[in-house]
Amino acid sequence: MTQVRLMVVDDHEVLRMGLCKLFKGSRTIRVVGQAGNAVDAVMQADRLKPDVVLMDLRLPDASGVEACRRIRSAHPHTRVLFLTSFQDQSALMASTYAGASGFVLKQIAGQQLIRAIETVASGGSFIDSAMTDAIVQQLRASAASGETRRKIVLPSQQRRVLALLAGGQTNRQIAAALSLSEKTVTNYVRIIFQKLRVHSRSQAAVHFVKSEARAESFIE
Repeated sequence: MTQVRLMVVDDHEVLRMGLCKLFKGSRTIRVVGQAGNAVDAVMQADRLKPDVVLMDLRLPDASGVEACRRIRSAHPHTRVLFLTSFQDQSALMASTYAGASGFVLKQIAGQQLIRAIETVASGGSFIDSAMTDAIVQQLRASAASGETRRKIVLPSQQRRVLALLAGGQTNRQIAAALSLSEKTVTNYVRIIFQKLRVHSRSQAAVHFVKSEARAESFIE
């Protein structure tokens, strides 16, 4: 596997140093730059064009979500993975709609973080499993308040594709797992995006996590 060119963005220098030390021991990841705020992150991304930006959600000068939006707008092939301390469904939704490919908590184990970076670098999405509890609690609160939602129904095969997509697998990996052609999987993904009214794999993954939290079948 070609080394993933990574940029680390966090306003805490000690944390950045710790992350760089972790990745120095990895054969698959190479840190090419660092930034301590949103403005510098956008400038560094313009200059370095990293494969993945690992970024804190809350930065001192601006929102990490806005920095993500600007980076992804200028460099669509650069993936953004958020690393944060906060289990917040609204932040998760905002980050995915800004174009982020993943969302992990700072309590994540080192090897799992490396796997998350490798996953988004290969075109997949990654959502920290610890986010599920926070989503469940917020969805229960929404249900208790009588909030309505649009029911979405997917055929069983599309549901299987969505589940694997939410697990971070690429179209090629999904095709192999389900004994389908990659072209068929690509078509399924397009249809799923249309039904869910989303525009990226990470947005689709969020919908899947929310449906699992509600224990919905999602299947016709």
